[in-house]
Amino acid sequence: MRFDIITLFPEFFTPFFTSGITRRAFESGQVDVKLTNPRDFASGNYRRVDDRPFGGGPGMVMMAEPLTRCLQAVRAQSPETLPVVLFSPSGKTLDHTTVVRWAQSRGAILICGRYEGIDQRFIDTHVDEQISLGDFVLSGGEIAALALIDAVARLQPGVLNKADSHEQDSFNPALDGLLDCPHYTRPELWLARAVPDVLLSGHHEQIEHWRRQQRLAITARLRPDLIEQARRAGRLSPADEACLAALPEGDVGHRL
Repeated sequence: MRFDIITLFPEFFTPFFTSGITRRAFESGQVDVKLTNPRDFASGNYRRVDDRPFGGGPGMVMMAEPLTRCLQAVRAQSPETLPVVLFSPSGKTLDHTTVVRWAQSRGAILICGRYEGIDQRFIDTHVDEQISLGDFVLSGGEIAALALIDAVARLQPGVLNKADSHEQDSFNPALDGLLDCPHYTRPELWLARAVPDVLLSGHHEQIEHWRRQQRLAITARLRPDLIEQARRAGRLSPADEACLAALPEGDVGHRL
């Protein structure tokens, strides 16, 4: 798959592609990323890409023309027509389902806005989808683009050490959309806190039962909306419902 990123700060991305587990996706070519700076397509000696907003107000607005020229150049170099995605507070919040969809796609052209925003005429003309990381504002779309590409890259075959590692992630349908359970490693005793005995028992059925209880309890405590979603989808068994009903009010998942 291919992601073309239109950004005023391409240098932000360079360390990301050469570090960590996800670098395997870029080194193998499973995820091909191209960076293009719209300033290279601006006119005048100063290569301006922004101007003051009509109607007054603070900040500057990215102009439609340099972005359009940049987008046309990117499309001319791409072997296929890819959808255009803008990172914006107006977009749908990025979630696991959306990440899986993009991980199975051919890629996209990602627009990283800056300043007060982008001329709406560019958005209306060229943007196919808008994505948000949540109800907060970033200085630009670069961090959001990194988040999407990282989430997509780790789902590619061979990127993680174990092929099924991502199936244990929070929000994954393999866990019925619940949060993941707590994890422990050596030493067995740290600051007078011991690893739960069941994890040392070697009894795999009991361990899986404990982990399921943990997922239910933690999700009920921290993200009750996910419990309701799983319930509506028919993903919770009678045993799950019994576990949830037995939870003390205000209890924390790892105390089970």
